[in-house]
This record gives sequence, structure tokens and C-alpha cells, in this order.
Amino acid sequence: MSQPPFPARPGRVLAVLVLSALLIWIDSTVLGIALERLADPVDGLGATPGQLQWAIGIYSLLFATALFAAGALGDRYGHRTVLMIGLVVFGASSAWAAWATGPTTLVLARATMGLGGALIMPTSMAILGSTFAPERRAGAIAVWSSAAGVGVAAGPVLGGLLLSRFWWGSVFLINLPLVAVALVGAALVLPNPRSPQRRRLDPLGLGLSTLGLLGLSYGLIEGGHQGGWSRWQVWASIAAGLVLIAAFLYAEAREHDPSFDPRLFRNRHFAAGNVALGALFLTITGQAFYQTFYLQGARGFSPLHAGLLTLPGATGVVLGSPLGARLAARFGIARVSGTALAAFTLCLVLNLTYTVDTSLVWFCIVGATAGLAIGAAVAPTTAGVVATLPMDRIGAGSAVSNAMRQVGSVLGVAVIGTIVSSTYQHAIAPSVVGLPDAVGESAEATRHFAAASGRPQLVPLANDAFLHAMHTAALVAAGFTLAGAVVLIVAFGSRRSPSASTSEEQVAEPVRP
Repeated sequence: MSQPPFPARPGRVLAVLVLSALLIWIDSTVLGIALERLADPVDGLGATPGQLQWAIGIYSLLFATALFAAGALGDRYGHRTVLMIGLVVFGASSAWAAWATGPTTLVLARATMGLGGALIMPTSMAILGSTFAPERRAGAIAVWSSAAGVGVAAGPVLGGLLLSRFWWGSVFLINLPLVAVALVGAALVLPNPRSPQRRRLDPLGLGLSTLGLLGLSYGLIEGGHQGGWSRWQVWASIAAGLVLIAAFLYAEAREHDPSFDPRLFRNRHFAAGNVALGALFLTITGQAFYQTFYLQGARGFSPLHAGLLTLPGATGVVLGSPLGARLAARFGIARVSGTALAAFTLCLVLNLTYTVDTSLVWFCIVGATAGLAIGAAVAPTTAGVVATLPMDRIGAGSAVSNAMRQVGSVLGVAVIGTIVSSTYQHAIAPSVVGLPDAVGESAEATRHFAAASGRPQLVPLANDAFLHAMHTAALVAAGFTLAGAVVLIVAFGSRRSPSASTSEEQVAEPVRP
């Protein structure tokens, strides 16, 4: 780095970086608690399931594709400078989202928030590296990573509190005071390291990856909402997305110093670990999408009660991460992470027991077990992936792993959300024959029509159709995580896990349920 490392007061630097990370993790979960309200045509925006999928997925999509450009910008212009720009973008787009006048505006605001988050994340890691000496760096990363657990747990609860008193846009206003404090702290205490070897910005890679994921997501989402999968626009979008992603991988493979290095996947442990993590995050995001509508729609809980019911799962993640790290150091990744993924698969299958009368104690037990399994799978798998890389490729490998998680989140909303919507529409169709097409578009639309038209008999039919759709989606999600478990066990089971020789500090990695 171009400036003297190890500032005199590193604790203050760490506090600002933790606050900046907290923004990202709160926002990763707070929108989910507002989905039911956003779907309401009276108290919300009347958003369709497809529009809600875009509102969630576009954040992860732009976050994933802009990560590499953010790191290169920090190398060129200083990581504090880029981080502060990210905070400003994040805060301004949060205000934009809070007062969005329609679903399209909300999606655009969320996309801009994803760009802001991408500017914050890699620059924070670079500042940590330049602030703390090697012997203290692992501990600092562990503290910084704790923002993930705090944000994931606090987001739904804070969102529920705000929704119980204010309009849906208030969930985004949580960000504004945090941004203001973080900006002041960044200006006063953060160093501004930059690299003497400036990386290229790679606009071609950024464009190809963004357009490719957009095309793939559009086809998957719209295929389940606008007339089915037979339309040429749906298949053309999916095909174009796959072609653009292939072109992106080909272009990056030909570069001497690519921003996303596909050659890293020649290492089967690196490839298997990232495939398993991608599958896991796909199902985590998809499950979070349908459970919101289950709790607030089918069960009728308030946003605050729904937020509180997510706490067992978030607590399980926090406890599972260090537990998984310790167990993997003794028994290896194949046994620990593979078993954890299998346990999470079982929890998804147990979602089939959820009805409108399911005991909340049972729901919390399943949620806590799932969170424990997520933490026990992610931490050692991440450590194992990093341990397979040479020291000079750890930075590039970590960036690729983070991108794979975000891509998994994008596809989770697109695939699992679309399964829920299309299955619901097919299941409710016989019950809404002769009614306007919009009535059968979602369970929220059906319930609203039932209330407005004085047809309460439609409500239990809507709930039954939604539960059928949710159960179908849970089974598909279980298939993804089971495949991830098999890939992990086969790849890491042939020899002792790479993480067995690593210290527990190496698994201090943010975990996003």
C-alpha cells in the first residue's frame, strides 16, 4: 500500500468498518420482512411476485458483478475514497427506495443500493489489511465478520418494529443515520491505502457478467409469471444470458490478470467448495423469500412477530460458525460440512410439515437447526476453499467466492421464487375461473380480492394453494443442497480436509443466511 500501515488507533478504524458492514447485512434481510406489505395494493405498491423477486435479486446481482470493479477502483483512487462514495450511494438510494412511487422505481433503487454495497465490501477488507499487523489481522476480521450475525438478526426485528408503526418505506430509513455516522467516522479515522500496481477496471467483464445474469434472471422470473415458459422471449432471454456468461468466462480466461479468474476452478477443492456454497446460498435466499409470505400471509402474523420468528435461525448461524470450524479442524470438511449440508437438506424437507396451524415451537426448532447447519457448513467450507489456494491467489480466490455466493442468491430468488409463483397460479386456477386474471397471480392478490368482493371462501383456497407451492419449492431447494453435499463429500473426502491444518481464525468469514 502507498501509505504507512498500521495506524496508531486501529480500534477506531475497526469500529467504522464494522458499522459500514452492518449496513450491508441489515439491508440483506430487512426487505424480506416488508414483502407482504409491498404486495398489498392498498398499503403497499401492489407489487407482483415477479417484481418482488426483482427487488431482492437485483441487489445481489449488481453487488456480485461490481465487486471486482470496486476493488480495482480502490487500488487506483484509495480505498477510503471508494468506501465513502459507496456509503453516499447506499444512503441516497436507501432514501430513493423509501419513497419509491412504484415497483419499477423500487427495483432501480435496490440496484443502486447493490452498487453502493459492492463499493463498501472489498474496500473494507483492504483497509483492514493495511491497518492491522498480521498477528492481529485475524482477530480484527473476526470482529468485522460479527457484523454479519448482528445485521442478519437485527434486520427483520427492526423492520418489523418500523412496519408496526410506519409505512413500508421506513425499513430503508434505518440506513440513513448509520450512513451519516459511518461517513463522519470514515473521514476522520480511516486510512486511504491504494496499491502501487493498479488493476485494470475490466469494463468488458463487468458488462458481460451483468447483462448475462440479467438475461438469465429475466427469463427465469418472467417465465413463471407472464404466460408460461413457451414464449420465445423467455427462452431467448435465458439463452442470451447463458451465451453472455460463457463469453464472460472465455474473455476472463484469456486475460493474464483477470478480475474473475475461471482458471481457479481447475482446483477441484476450490470448485467443489464454491459450487456447494453457491447451492446453499441459492436455497437460503429462496427459502427466505417464501417463508415471508408463509408467516405474514398464510399465518397472518404481523411483521414484528415474523421478524422475531427469524431470530432462532440467525442465532443458529452465529453459533454454528465457530462450532463448524472446531469440528472441521478435527474431523475434516467432508464429514462436517457435508453432514451440515445434509442436515440443512433435512430441514428443508421438514418445511413440508408447515401448515396454517403448525406449532411455532416446531417452526423455531426447525429454523434454529437450519441456522446451525448453515453456520457449520459455510465457515469450514470457506476455510477449505481458501486453504487450497497459493498465497498469491488468496485475494483473487476470495473475490471469486464472494461473487459465487451473490450469484447463488440471485438465482435463488429467480428459481425458487418462480417455482412458488408458477405452482401457486396452477393450483389456484380452478378456484378462480371466471374471475379477473390478476386474482390468481399470487396469494396476496387472491386474498385482497376475497376481502374486497366479500368472498371469504377464497382465503382458505388461497392458503392451501400457497402451501402446496411452498412445499414444492422446498423440495426443489432440498435437491440443490443435497447435490451440494454430495459434491463436497466426494471432493474433500479423498484426503484430509485442507482446513484441518488451518487455525480457527481463518474461518472468520461473514455468513449471510
